[in-house]
Amino acid sequence: MADRFKPESIEQVADVVSWAAAENTPIEILGRGSKAALGRPTQTEYSLDLSALTGITLYEPDELVLSARAGTPMAEIEAALAEQNQYLAFEPADYGPLLNGSAGDDVTSGSLGGVMSCNLAGPRRIKSGAARDHFLGLKGVSGRGEIFQAGGRVVKNVTGYDLMKLHAGAYGTLSALTDITVKVLPAPDKTRSVLLFGLDDAMAVKAMTQAMGSSHEVSAAACLPAEIAKGFENSHFPDTAKSVTAIRVEGPGPSVTHRCAALRNELGAQTESNELHSHNSTSLWTYIRNVMPFALSGQAGPGESDAVWRVSVPPASGAEYVAALQQSLGDQAAGLRYFFDWSGGLIWLALPEDADAQQQAVRDALSPYGGHATLIRASADLRNRVAVFQPLDLGISALSSRVKNSFDPHGIMNPGRMYAGV
Repeated sequence: MADRFKPESIEQVADVVSWAAAENTPIEILGRGSKAALGRPTQTEYSLDLSALTGITLYEPDELVLSARAGTPMAEIEAALAEQNQYLAFEPADYGPLLNGSAGDDVTSGSLGGVMSCNLAGPRRIKSGAARDHFLGLKGVSGRGEIFQAGGRVVKNVTGYDLMKLHAGAYGTLSALTDITVKVLPAPDKTRSVLLFGLDDAMAVKAMTQAMGSSHEVSAAACLPAEIAKGFENSHFPDTAKSVTAIRVEGPGPSVTHRCAALRNELGAQTESNELHSHNSTSLWTYIRNVMPFALSGQAGPGESDAVWRVSVPPASGAEYVAALQQSLGDQAAGLRYFFDWSGGLIWLALPEDADAQQQAVRDALSPYGGHATLIRASADLRNRVAVFQPLDLGISALSSRVKNSFDPHGIMNPGRMYAGV
């Protein structure tokens, strides 16, 4: 195990990074370690553990802004927001169940810094944007060992270079973030989900696309094929095995009631439909957000060791992509499990790890549609052998290298986490 530094201030972080830069020694940047299995394994002798940098440093509900140190547990952030009936609108996921079989505690649900560094967003992404779109300001230490800050604490005062968007999705390869400011929003009064049963993939994508394009202000749309829907135990699902297409509506109570009725009238005329209210609706979207259909149980059951892919395509192409992948896999398609989020634009795939988790087929099937595929869960050996993130074209790769060199000229920050040799 790598030797671990655990600083308690930004100055101590800068001291560690300055030493590593002077010695040309790579270091692994960690928050609470919940996402250490995301990306390629790093080969480092030392780790920089930021979990001691905790605490909410500013929260002004009236200004819709919150600042916290990067190691602050997401559970603490969400609890503070809930007291003021506010939330993070991008709906960050808890990948604890997916990556290590546990959920909901301070470690597995991760830190604010980890969420922003990985640019994680849940089902509301299609309405409210990604994590980077709510990232207002930061403080951190570059790979040069220099303390810097960017953005601000008030939405209207966020000016200058938008370094937040560079760091969101950089997986700690540019800087060690120590303080983060995010935009928060009032939580909706009511939430309901319209359920449509028995639609095939193409019909489900068509229904979700129609709902998202309607005037009913839909905040999320997902489809669970019959095999996946079985895993969500709810009395509102039919007894028979059918796919479930879910469309979420949020806002003032009377408005939600009216919009759900309109959606059922417009979309459910030729199929069975139902609604989930309040707690049941929230539970369903937590199940989807946290990728619970592919969660680890801690026991070696069927599919327990499957690799998990996160594929992004234009929403209207989701069903076509899955059909093309199934055709390409041939007999191997029997091992494929999948479900749709983001109105068909996000496809979660689970495939056996053998044959490199079918990485060639998964990516080749993207060609007609564009998009990208990321290997979210796999053994360290597989993540070392295949491209975890979508390979970059030459222009983007050269630009990424220049950005990396600007922040981390010695190449010491999470080396190889995203791409080999970077």
